[in-house]
Amino acid sequence: MTVIKRFFYLLIFLLFFYILLTQANNFARFVYPFPYRELVVSEAAKYDLDPLLIVSIMRVESGFEHTARSEKGARGLMQIMPDTGFWIAGQIGLDNFSEEKFYDPGINISLGTWYFNDLLRQFNGELYPALAAYNGGRGHVGRWLEEGIWSGRRDSLEDIPFPETRFFIQKVERTYKRYQQIYGDENF
Repeated sequence: MTVIKRFFYLLIFLLFFYILLTQANNFARFVYPFPYRELVVSEAAKYDLDPLLIVSIMRVESGFEHTARSEKGARGLMQIMPDTGFWIAGQIGLDNFSEEKFYDPGINISLGTWYFNDLLRQFNGELYPALAAYNGGRGHVGRWLEEGIWSGRRDSLEDIPFPETRFFIQKVERTYKRYQQIYGDENF
């Protein structure tokens, strides 16, 4: 290989490296987008929640697909079960609530954010039990805590009887940390 070719390849590598360094945050925002940002920020503010946590839950639950529907029947961006959604709609005074409204991003984000806040309230502001309840049901989590099956702490996630719930918490936690790294310097 000639000196000119080596120099050319070195120049290309340095250019690529420079672009990677200067555009790293743009790339990270591409990989970890913040869709429905205004809705999420607005709904999170109502309950003094971190919008980055809400968007992390949404990403894990639905991958930001507003028409998502799980095998168990959870619907929309924040994967709300129908019975839970109708109950929440009654709690927040949402008139004329119907099945198709689960797929409306504004309504679904409103329902999911209210519900997550309600779970935090039930579990005394403890993040891990609230996340577990969001995925596995408040009744199950309440029983696990009451019977000493799970301590509610991060260091004992392996004690959670539902593998899906354990993985959900871990995914949300990883996603939340990444969103904090990318968007954490912004004021919401």
